[in-house]
Amino acid sequence: MEIKKVCVFCASSDFSDQLYLNSAYRLGEILAGESISVVYGGGSAGLMGRLAEGALSRGGSVYGIIPKFMYDLEWGHNGITDLKIVDTMNERKELMIKDTDAAIALPGGSGTFEELFETITLKRLGVYLSPIIFVNINGFFNPCIELLERAISENFMDERNRLMWKVVSEPHEVVQAIKDSPEWSVEARNFATLKKESL
Repeated sequence: MEIKKVCVFCASSDFSDQLYLNSAYRLGEILAGESISVVYGGGSAGLMGRLAEGALSRGGSVYGIIPKFMYDLEWGHNGITDLKIVDTMNERKELMIKDTDAAIALPGGSGTFEELFETITLKRLGVYLSPIIFVNINGFFNPCIELLERAISENFMDERNRLMWKVVSEPHEVVQAIKDSPEWSVEARNFATLKKESL
């Protein structure tokens, strides 16, 4: 598959371990090196800022989307390719994944979790069909993955739903993981219902 543009969810905190900050910078470098445009939350601090700087250092295109109240607090990155200011967090999330070839999650806090899980939900419903990649630096996402596995084992989700995401450990694995992700279709959302009806 041709990968032109990806969305990256990640933290805006400057207080996270340097390992995470360096990984965000490296992911930006890698994506730019593959001529893949980055869409992210538009921040200048934390993993957000490092991701943008990594991509820009290799001549990449970086598009940020930020709510006005955050921009007014001077949280926006004004050195990126384009920074779009929107009214609400919901509008931000919708535009971040629009027409992207994958959604990638780096470590982060509640905002990152919300973006990631909403995207998984949209994929389950057939609204968002592109690959979803967890970049599980230092095992950060292990509890999230365990929770998803629990939901599957307890029959709140179908086993096929595991195909909606892939987990990698390092930024250099991301592009190949996107390429290796199984195709997800609108029809796949009906899998659980069809399975039950066949029993």
